[in-house]
Amino acid sequence: MNLAKNFVVLIILLSASCQLYAQNQPVKIAVDMSREIGDMKPIWAFFGYDEPNYTYMKDGRKLLTEISDLSPVPVYIRTHNLLTSGDGTARLKWGSTNVYTEDENGNPVYDWKIVDKILDTYVERGLRPLVELGFMPKALSLKPENYEHYWGVEQKYDNIFTGWTTPPSDYEKWGELIYQLVNHCIEKYGREEVETWLWEPWNEPNIGYWSGTLEEYCKLYDYSAHAIKKACDECTVGGPHSTGPGWDKAYDFLIGFLQHCVKGKNYVTGETGSTIEYIGYHAKGQPKMFDDHIRMNMATQLNDIAKGFEAVRSFPELKDLPIIIGECDPEGCAACSESVNPQNGYRNGTMYSSYTASSFAKIYEMMDDYGVNLKGALSWAFEFENQPWFDGFRDLATNGVDKPVLNVFRMYGMMGGKRVSATSNSSIAFNEVIKNGVHGKEPDIGALASKDGNTLSVMIWNYHDDDLPAAPSPIELEIEGFEKGKVLMHHYRIDKEHSNSFEVWKSMGKPQDVSPDQFEQLEDAGQLELLTSPEWVETEDGKLLVKFTLPRQGVSLVRFEW
Repeated sequence: MNLAKNFVVLIILLSASCQLYAQNQPVKIAVDMSREIGDMKPIWAFFGYDEPNYTYMKDGRKLLTEISDLSPVPVYIRTHNLLTSGDGTARLKWGSTNVYTEDENGNPVYDWKIVDKILDTYVERGLRPLVELGFMPKALSLKPENYEHYWGVEQKYDNIFTGWTTPPSDYEKWGELIYQLVNHCIEKYGREEVETWLWEPWNEPNIGYWSGTLEEYCKLYDYSAHAIKKACDECTVGGPHSTGPGWDKAYDFLIGFLQHCVKGKNYVTGETGSTIEYIGYHAKGQPKMFDDHIRMNMATQLNDIAKGFEAVRSFPELKDLPIIIGECDPEGCAACSESVNPQNGYRNGTMYSSYTASSFAKIYEMMDDYGVNLKGALSWAFEFENQPWFDGFRDLATNGVDKPVLNVFRMYGMMGGKRVSATSNSSIAFNEVIKNGVHGKEPDIGALASKDGNTLSVMIWNYHDDDLPAAPSPIELEIEGFEKGKVLMHHYRIDKEHSNSFEVWKSMGKPQDVSPDQFEQLEDAGQLELLTSPEWVETEDGKLLVKFTLPRQGVSLVRFEW
């Protein structure tokens, strides 16, 4: 009996020792600069939000300046409600510009003042509008008596879908509005500028944002595209920006729209087919509370992307068109706060930043695997004016202070040139994530590397779907392809102690009345920080080995210059 007990104890000790040994084993990451994978396309340089009137407010202008500054290429910005009727008051899930009204005889009256303020803010910063043509002006709505909604975080999401969602009462007047808008933009900003913009009729027309049918949306699309091209033949128009095609009904809507564009009868010209110059659809994850902690679900988002790629590839006529994932996020409601939806607590700290680093790297992997022309993956995240500090909205900054996630985009902004081979013995491939998620025993510790002239940048993340404490992981980064000599190394980090305004705010006692000194401290903490001082390191036979530890949900960017 004692022998049996001793044997059981021995097995337990051996198992514990093996787990401890496995935890202490370094993650081996190998980068080979001689093996190019493809261009380091700036697919991440796209952002969007619901509330257009935040654009020109104090914190909106500040954040847009930062977004412009972090990117080596012009960033595309997309916003809802550019055509919605109202006085320009900003609030959650609402905005307006009042571009279109009618006089007592039913004649159009155009007013560009508010939309100009929005577009001016973009153009002045070198940002490029992805112009979303929505929503329906009150004078053209089929339900003008129930037009404007008033929504709060405690209310049901579907309460937002009121009279601005309807098809136009007159498609000719809608088409003329779009023509006049494009013409106005050309007159104000110049044709050369406007030709760099992107245009899309409506948003998510397969759910409550559009109270019409697929056929009515196709009609709206045809009138919109015809008007855009009539005013600016070189302008780029696409759609339908439907919801994630991992959902069967959304997939069917996307297929139905693409079939219309290829083979359908054009509602304006009567000819076969519609102008489509890029294909847009959305992709969202689905976090939840699991055993009293947050569990992310990257699988749902990546599956949406995969199904959209499959839909595009099913049309030989369209398979080479650019694709824009017009909303590409961990879940679906930016204005739904943590106070009502506790699973949204991931948004303030490093879980959002590590998720973003990992998911975007996997999107590059998927782009290569499917052989598609991916132009952009847009993060639907901006800022919310006059809201409580760190209230769990999906935003890039709170009250003018950057959140950790914005620093991931600063990291991506430092990556350019060509992607080169980067392998990890602890990374999880995208197809495995779609199948099983990232909530097994092991985290996803992977790397993405790019070489641009005499600069190499390597992003490394330690991501897990479950928001649980874990020991840091030792990393051994081995790089080959250097010339003999020294290289200058900069190591940037996002973790609990670095590039993290949220942790600093918590250490202050979570103040809502932030003093000027506290604001300055928080503002500094929101910037991207170095883990260590820059140092010159010696290569050996064209190789270099760098060792460090990376905390769970942490992200490193290691850059080498020579």
